[in-house]
Amino acid sequence: MKLVTRLYYFSIYTNLLIALAAAAQCALTYIFFEKPFNYYIIAIEGAATLLLYNFSLILSKPADPAASIYRRTRWIFSREWLLWLNGGCALIVLVYAVFHIDFYSLLFLGGIGVVSVAYSFPVARYGGKWVGLRQIPGMKIFHIALVWTLSSVCLPAFQLYREGAGVNIQELSMLFVLKFVFLLVCTLPFDIRDIRQDSYYHLKTIPNMLGADRAIRLCYALLLLHSLGIVLSSFNLSLKIGILLTNLTIGLVLSAVVFRNKDKYHYAYLLDFALVVQFLFGFLSVAIFPDM
Repeated sequence: MKLVTRLYYFSIYTNLLIALAAAAQCALTYIFFEKPFNYYIIAIEGAATLLLYNFSLILSKPADPAASIYRRTRWIFSREWLLWLNGGCALIVLVYAVFHIDFYSLLFLGGIGVVSVAYSFPVARYGGKWVGLRQIPGMKIFHIALVWTLSSVCLPAFQLYREGAGVNIQELSMLFVLKFVFLLVCTLPFDIRDIRQDSYYHLKTIPNMLGADRAIRLCYALLLLHSLGIVLSSFNLSLKIGILLTNLTIGLVLSAVVFRNKDKYHYAYLLDFALVVQFLFGFLSVAIFPDM
């Protein structure tokens, strides 16, 4: 059990969990579209996510990391070489993979990168000054969900289009909406956990504006909405069963663990793990019941 716990924390601290989650969500898109995996696109998704999150950590490095109140900050900056090592490996993978995708897909990826950077860099005026999108009231989780949906759904779909594989536009639209809602479910608990911290930095997130209890109810409502959308969608029945089982698992974890311990920093990261579990449930359901 101690080994599992250590591996869990290691994956969080080094951003390997979030990178794996991004790659898993990208791979899941190919299952939804019933297309073979494009391992270069999946590798790009994972490597780019790891680099982005590592870069964000390095930019936010405090003057004295050892004195930080956050265990993660103390841990990672006492082993900062790990960030540079896995970041260097990610950069090698990313450079190799981009030479195996369509040029216009690379431009599309660059556009997603620009949207992602708008999270922190001043691109909009609010309160008489230029701010990043995270500073605009209520925008934080919607921006995160949009970037993840563009990269995990639209990038694979665009590459498939460039390859002439063809993607049903109705299925693409449905998956875009479903993924966006699901990512809101997985992002909202982090903002509920960070209410005090976000207030300190003057960030008006959805939980800050609604209050923790209403935000929790909103999270359950979005999970129910996502489940209903899955039921009504035209995707493979066995895949829908796998996704619904994931939602049931997430609902139980939210109720029994995450929201009962919302002041404890690391329980919310179970939602990152849920992004991987959703892929596993979807993959296994299709593999076991391919003809449903």
